[in-house]
Amino acid sequence: MPSKGNNRYVISWKRRELPFLVLYAVGFYTVIIRRSLQLSHDHYFALYGLRTGWIAGRFNDVSDAQWRNFRGNLPILTVVFGIFSFAANMMRAYFGLKATGMSVIWFLLSLAYLLYLHGACIIFVVSIASLNYLFVKIFVRTKYFVPLLWIFNVFFLICNRIYDGYSFSMFGANWKYLDNFRGTFRWQICFNFVILRMVSFGYDYHWAILGSHFDHEKHIEYCYICKSGKTCYLLLQGKSVQSDKFSFITYLCYLMYAPLYIAGPIMGFNAFASQLEVPQRNYSVRDMIFYGIRWLFCFFLMEVMNHMFYYNAFAVSGIWRQLLPMDVFIIGYGVLNFMWLKFLLIWRYFRLWSLICGIEAPENMPKCINNCHNLEGFWKNWHASFNKWLVRYLYIPLGGARRKLLNIWAVFTFVALWHDLEWKLLSWAWLTCLFFIPELLMKSAANAFKVESAFGELLFREASAFAGSITITCLVVANLVGFVIGPSGISWLTSQFLGKEGLPTLLGLFLTFYVGTKLMFHIEDAKGRAP
Repeated sequence: MPSKGNNRYVISWKRRELPFLVLYAVGFYTVIIRRSLQLSHDHYFALYGLRTGWIAGRFNDVSDAQWRNFRGNLPILTVVFGIFSFAANMMRAYFGLKATGMSVIWFLLSLAYLLYLHGACIIFVVSIASLNYLFVKIFVRTKYFVPLLWIFNVFFLICNRIYDGYSFSMFGANWKYLDNFRGTFRWQICFNFVILRMVSFGYDYHWAILGSHFDHEKHIEYCYICKSGKTCYLLLQGKSVQSDKFSFITYLCYLMYAPLYIAGPIMGFNAFASQLEVPQRNYSVRDMIFYGIRWLFCFFLMEVMNHMFYYNAFAVSGIWRQLLPMDVFIIGYGVLNFMWLKFLLIWRYFRLWSLICGIEAPENMPKCINNCHNLEGFWKNWHASFNKWLVRYLYIPLGGARRKLLNIWAVFTFVALWHDLEWKLLSWAWLTCLFFIPELLMKSAANAFKVESAFGELLFREASAFAGSITITCLVVANLVGFVIGPSGISWLTSQFLGKEGLPTLLGLFLTFYVGTKLMFHIEDAKGRAP
């Protein structure tokens, strides 16, 4: 270990470099903002998805269908939000309802919600869900239950997409008229989340029968959240609920629970059922009000961003092929930030609804996208609730860290298939796995490396920053392929950035990501010093 004198030297060096890092970051974002404004001004007439806006006479970029639908339906969603929350909380308080009673209430409320969303297609939702429940009850005690559970659910995941949610006419002419009442929202899109809940129910029921190995006392001893008197998600998820909670009505309530039905966040069955019995107490009324105010601020930020910078419109319009390498990076980087803010708003809106109704779901996006310097950290902090689900129900059952290099391929392939049946998503998944391998190997080597001096610590920090710049570059490339240019654009992207004009840009990006990584180290150091 370095001596105290050497430690002071390291701290002194960190303090000296910080102002230069901050100055570089300010300069970088000044360039990004100015160039983004210029690109939006020069090309707006050729972009798809721009509508008349309300800020400074500028157009509003609503080219992303998911954001456009969410934003357009916010008024009706908020009315439903208010009515459902008031009804559920009043009935819980007046009748003193526990898990069974609240399951019935939320099943009825959610059924009305799904009838509006899917119309007659709710038949498909309830039918597949009922088949899964029957399957679990029959096979849960068998030796091959886990692989059969995966085969059953992946089969419906794929068939739902191949047959585009099915047509009632497939089942006979007498059913054809129901195709005129398919609701306002495609049921097969939402059902991807239902698939995850069906798998969670099967696993949690299976583990409850085998006997839970979760050490409740040991967890409380080491968990700072539980020590503070609150209840963490890991405790709710790991501790099996009583056998009577695995009833059909609680199961359907879990699958169809209105606040989390459309977009999540995703939570396990144990965590959900336990909060039907005892509502969450981690968030007070004051906390939830503050949470809502922060959401409104983020929504306003999104509106400003979409009025000033048309990143997503560039992506969907294909204009990026006409731009310089630096401009392509700016568009890709902007799309990543747009996606992060879009999903943050959607997920936190529905999480807030759920919190008010007494169910605390895991927080997605707990960390800013611009504060992640490795792939593992990025995915843990992007769709965080999905990451928790993947770790519990797929990664650990496959062998966990003992087979990490193999397991990531299965995990990311499933993630791609779960999102959609598209080659560009599979390309994104497999590129991410390829980029993961060197990171995992470097982490393994770093863990074995022991720093013996101040110089060694500084050298290790510089090497880590350099590795972080490579990782961020890989992350940007993978997401460009997955969400902007597609697999067909890989050769074009390579030729652009490895050519005479692109190479200086690539080197500049490496330097920028190196500086960004070092700033992230300073943020981590500051958090480590916080009480």
